[in-house]
Amino acid sequence: MGTPGQDETFSDIREGIRRLCTRFPGAYWQRLDAEREYPTEFVTALAKEGWLSVLIPEEYGGSGLGLSAATAVLEEVHRSGCNGGAAHAQMYTMGTLLRHGSEEQKARYLPRIASGELRLQAFGVTEPTSGTDTTRISTFARRDGDDYVVNGQKIWISRAEHSDLMVLLVRTTPRDECAKPTDGISVLLVDMRDAVGNGLTIQPIRTMLNHATTELFFDDLRVPAENLIGEEGKGFRYILSGMNAERILIASECIGDARFFIDRASAYAKDRSVFGRPIGQNQGVQFPIARAYVQTTAAAAIVDKAAALFDAGVTHGTEANMAKMLASEASWYAADMCVQTHGGFGFAEEYDIERKFRETRLYQVAPISTNLILSHVATHVLGLPKSF
Repeated sequence: MGTPGQDETFSDIREGIRRLCTRFPGAYWQRLDAEREYPTEFVTALAKEGWLSVLIPEEYGGSGLGLSAATAVLEEVHRSGCNGGAAHAQMYTMGTLLRHGSEEQKARYLPRIASGELRLQAFGVTEPTSGTDTTRISTFARRDGDDYVVNGQKIWISRAEHSDLMVLLVRTTPRDECAKPTDGISVLLVDMRDAVGNGLTIQPIRTMLNHATTELFFDDLRVPAENLIGEEGKGFRYILSGMNAERILIASECIGDARFFIDRASAYAKDRSVFGRPIGQNQGVQFPIARAYVQTTAAAAIVDKAAALFDAGVTHGTEANMAKMLASEASWYAADMCVQTHGGFGFAEEYDIERKFRETRLYQVAPISTNLILSHVATHVLGLPKSF
């Protein structure tokens, strides 16, 4: 799988991931896709070998590495034909707990998350009526003695059925009573093992890809007040850095997808002969493959820059957004190119291309749409008037 010029930083990490992924070939993912099953064995293997805890400090049982190392993990997962969407939240969601949780909360949860004993895979933000306008969430947590009582609804919450814990964003003060729209929002750490059936209902949503997506309904769910992360009403700020980490990590998955498609298309174009010559000899075939490589290389450079800025603790929001946009567009171009290169074989399940084609399309929509990224750049970088 050696595309010339590939950035081989973190070579030990990349090699370790490649070895692990050989145990989970295309047939494994094809079966799960057909049956809409969660890749429990794959996630367990990632956790057991410590790949999901690379961002957790050593004092809590993790590797204490930076986001750049985590991007190498997820890029190689996707380049190998596997899918990190089943597990990537374990990397960035715990950041809210790590940066803003109490010492007692961190000591209670982080070592068990690092060991794989607990899964923190669910991030409850989006709602049916608010979409990406997070300040308009209406799921409300009312303080009642030693508990918060939660009522409301969330949608497009991935892995809720396969997570022990969930970081949940709620309103604790109505929006119209706050000085700023971002005020009055709080973060609760919900123990899913206690919540399901006791005020929390999880309803799976079947989609075009196997992403374990659900809708959540809260009906007087009681969450201990000690599970409040940070201060009440300041939760919006707490999740921002986690959202940027999410965008950078998903961008690295897109780079991995793009390189998967380029690898597959290049190999097929060399081997497949039509009219007595390899199809890759035809410029109509080889030029799109080359263009995909150029776009992916450029996008990967922005992903690397965004991760480096994140690790350095300097402002990185714009770079995180641009990385996610460019990487998702590069992977989608590469996906389309790869299907076209394979012709009819690109639609056959056994080649894994149609599965990865469906999977990589998600990332121009989630976790933030391309239009919102363009709006961010227009208003925050170029000083253009806000359109909403």
